[in-house]
Amino acid sequence: MGYRVGPGAGASASGRGLVRRRRRRWVRITAFGAMALLVAAGGAGWAVYAKLSGNITPDEAAAAELARYDKERPTSLVKDARNILLIGSDSREGTGNARYGRDSGTERSDTTILLHLSAGRGSATAVSLPRDLMVDLPGCRRPDGSRSAPRFAMFNQAFQLGGSACTIRTVEKLTDIRIDHHVVVDFHGFKKMVDAVDGVEVCLREPIDDRAAKLRLPAGHVTLDGEQALGYVRARKSLGDGSDTERMERQQRFLGALVNKVRSNDVLLNPVKLYPVLDAATSSLTTDPELASLRGLYDLVRGLRDIPMEQVQFLTVPRESYAYDANRDQLVEPAADRLFERLRTDAPLVVAGNGPRSSAPPSLSGTRDGSYGDAHPGPHLGPAVTVSPPPTYRGNTAAEDTCE
Repeated sequence: MGYRVGPGAGASASGRGLVRRRRRRWVRITAFGAMALLVAAGGAGWAVYAKLSGNITPDEAAAAELARYDKERPTSLVKDARNILLIGSDSREGTGNARYGRDSGTERSDTTILLHLSAGRGSATAVSLPRDLMVDLPGCRRPDGSRSAPRFAMFNQAFQLGGSACTIRTVEKLTDIRIDHHVVVDFHGFKKMVDAVDGVEVCLREPIDDRAAKLRLPAGHVTLDGEQALGYVRARKSLGDGSDTERMERQQRFLGALVNKVRSNDVLLNPVKLYPVLDAATSSLTTDPELASLRGLYDLVRGLRDIPMEQVQFLTVPRESYAYDANRDQLVEPAADRLFERLRTDAPLVVAGNGPRSSAPPSLSGTRDGSYGDAHPGPHLGPAVTVSPPPTYRGNTAAEDTCE
């Protein structure tokens, strides 16, 4: 899940009219609300804005490395669509992270999610990439300045070898999707964000008593604080069937609940609660230089205000056990390539809990030109043209109750 690296690593009074006004209002507050709290104090507002903006660490090293390989990177195919790589670092460095294990001087991506924002911002699709996926890693610049040789290895080794730049290049090579922005957050940053929103409610189908994750929770609706949330999204062996597939699906359900909480009026329209949320969010991030300011984040987030919660979708790339090692993963083809093609071309897709499992090939349909609808004849078209609905993948949306 979430996690951080240093700069070198790589119009009525009710109903719809009211809802639309509130959405517009909370976006403005998200970017500048904390500053407005102190603006009467003569310059204090700018100080708050500057502090929040200064909290974000710009990933200059990654920007330089990506610029070096710009000619070999994929080309963006759809204007205004955006692809953002969210990287959760398992770094034990930094305040509060040492308790999660010994710092070996290296770090890997504990969780990586490819977030696709459609042109027009009608939907957001988050695709989890398994850390144990076997992939081709490019030659990457190590933290000490040396360069690694290309290799075939687990996906999360890319972050260990060359930080965010190596991870981005690996994802681009795997998917042929241009990564426009990236965000890295560490354990402490994730916990801080959850605590800043006064916890996140999830629904547990069964009680949890997990010593390793330090979790003891009843079944039903439970509000998790930051420490509990971290244990919940990271636990693997003792929850459910112990598979990484289930762990990723649990992370996706939690992220949906977190999105709901952050977008709720209780947080975003309450200035007292807003500042700690902004402070936690910004101080948790290492991003590409273009996003490394409150204004940069605002420019990105403001286009998301009208996305319906049911159009905030989560799924895992189609994968299966690696042929030569059951403890590793490989992509299911051609299903994975078809998913990547839909993201590249900004074509719609659907997630549903009763769809095919994310580790198996989804039921894919649709025309190559991305058109959808019912079969229909027409004198100007000649013979009947059959078009199909978007493909459905097993997953969940931010609108779903985690108990369902």
